[in-house]
Amino acid sequence: MSTINHRQVQTNGIRMHIAEQGTGPLVVLLHGFPESWYSWRHQIAAISAAGFHVVAPDQRGYGRTDCPEPIAAYDILQLTGDVVGLVHALGEKEAVVIGHDWGAPVAWYSALLRPDIFRGLGLLSVPYLQRQWTDPRPTDAMNFVASEGEFYQRYFQKPGRAEADLEADVRKGFRMFLYSASGDPPPDKRWRFVFGKNERFMDTGTVPERLPNWLAEDDIENFAKDFERTGFRGPLNWYRNLDRMWEQNGFLAGAPIRQPSVFVAGDVDAVIAMYRPAYDALEQTMPGLRKKALLPGAGHWIQQERPTEVNQLLVEFLKGLV
Repeated sequence: MSTINHRQVQTNGIRMHIAEQGTGPLVVLLHGFPESWYSWRHQIAAISAAGFHVVAPDQRGYGRTDCPEPIAAYDILQLTGDVVGLVHALGEKEAVVIGHDWGAPVAWYSALLRPDIFRGLGLLSVPYLQRQWTDPRPTDAMNFVASEGEFYQRYFQKPGRAEADLEADVRKGFRMFLYSASGDPPPDKRWRFVFGKNERFMDTGTVPERLPNWLAEDDIENFAKDFERTGFRGPLNWYRNLDRMWEQNGFLAGAPIRQPSVFVAGDVDAVIAMYRPAYDALEQTMPGLRKKALLPGAGHWIQQERPTEVNQLLVEFLKGLV
C-alpha cells in the first residue's frame, strides 16, 4: 500500500494543502468543523485501495491551507470555488465529492453549481438542506431556536468571543467536543447545541476521563497542533457567512440534486435531531439518492467512529458509479 502524499496546490487564489493517495477516478473528501484532512485518515487508504485517486484537502482557513483575513473570504461561492479549482489543479475534468459536517454543504453546492464536474455526491452527518423561498435569514432562525438561551451558531457570530473560548486550551476543547458529540457519552453528557446565556461553548459538553476506543491521544494531538498554530478565526468565519450564503443562494430555491448520491449519519447525531425533516425528505430533494443509512449508536464523527461501516458504504457507492 502506498503512503499518503502531502503537497500544496494553487486554487481559487489560495494555496491549499492536500493529502492524496491512489490512482484512478478522482474522489475529493471535504472535512468539517473543527477538523482537517486528518478526519479522513481511515477512508483514504480504503478508497484508494478500491481503485480511486483520493484527495483530502485542508479546506480554506484550516491546517496548512491559506487563511485569508476578511470574513467575506469564506462565503459559499469562495468555498465552492476552492473545490472546483482543486479539480482543475489536479488536471482532472470530473470528480465525486464527499463532505462531512460543513464539508457537506460545500459538497452539495459544488454538485448543484457545477454538475458538469461533480458526477456523484456523498453527504455525511448533514443532510441536504434544500433552499426554500420562505426560509428565514439564518441569524433570525438562530434567535428562534435559542429562545431565551444561546444557540452555538449564534455564539460563533461575534468575532473574537468563540476564538478566545476555543483557543484557551485547544487539547481540552478537542477532548470535550469529539467525545461529547459522538455516540459514546450517556444522554446527560452529550453535547448541547442550545445552552445558557451565562455559559461558554466549552461548557456545552463533557471532558472524558478516558477517550473512547475510536479516538487516540495521537488523534487529539494531530488536530490540536494545527489549531494551536492557526487559531480558530478562519473556521469560525464559515459560520459568520451564513446570512451571506442565504443572500447568495435564493436562485437555488427548490433545486433538486440529481447526481447519484449517498447519505450516512449516526442515529444519535445532534445534527440529525436538528435537521430531521431534511433527512426524511432526502428521497424527494435528492432524486439520485441510492442509499441513506443511520448507523445505530453512532454520533457526529461518523467516519471516525465507524470507519469500517462507512468505508464499506462509500466504496460500494463509488464502485457503482464506475
